[in-house]
Amino acid sequence: MSNILIQERSIVIPGETLAEGMDYLPGDNTYREDDKIYSKILGLANISGRVIRITPLGGPYVPKIGDKIIAKVTDITMSGWRAETNTAYMAMLNVKDATSRFIKKEEDLSQIIAISDYIIVMIINVTSQNLIDLTMREPGLHKITGGRVIKINCQKVPRVIGKQASMINMIKEKTGCEITVGQNGLIWIKGTPEGELNAEKAVKLIEEKSHLEGLTDKVQKFLEALA
Repeated sequence: MSNILIQERSIVIPGETLAEGMDYLPGDNTYREDDKIYSKILGLANISGRVIRITPLGGPYVPKIGDKIIAKVTDITMSGWRAETNTAYMAMLNVKDATSRFIKKEEDLSQIIAISDYIIVMIINVTSQNLIDLTMREPGLHKITGGRVIKINCQKVPRVIGKQASMINMIKEKTGCEITVGQNGLIWIKGTPEGELNAEKAVKLIEEKSHLEGLTDKVQKFLEALA
């Protein structure tokens, strides 16, 4: 007979028994020994059908191909721009991946993207030497102008986005802001000064209360109280 020994979104510790029996499957950050499933890490339990996963409560962002992130340009080279990504990995945006228009060899690249500019980019390669290749030649990728960029724990990004983007869409609607959430924990918010401030407060509330049930209702009431 199979049993789940934890509840959805409960906090579990490394080595804690999550389920007994063979009806359940180990997912991310879990492992099976004999007929039991255990947690590898400290985190939040997630039960999806027969699969049990654990979402870490902390830890650094691990870059993956296809992730949309927000990066800050730190240097300009002959071939493009170097950027920091909120990781130990250095990233490179080559000229050919920055724009579809032709760029002359003698052109001043700082007139296109300057040092300290933030850019919304996609990861197209991660090398074994801890280097990331970026692109802006996809829909929704561009240099950031205006608004504010805030940073949260990257492990809380899924909660900020919500199921089928329900949480972030609610924040956009209630604050009137344009919001882009990077998988690396950087978030761009653009709207009126009041809207940006309220959106930032809502995001920080989610980061702080991400382990609680009924979070969507809490955030909705919070935003309605600000209106």
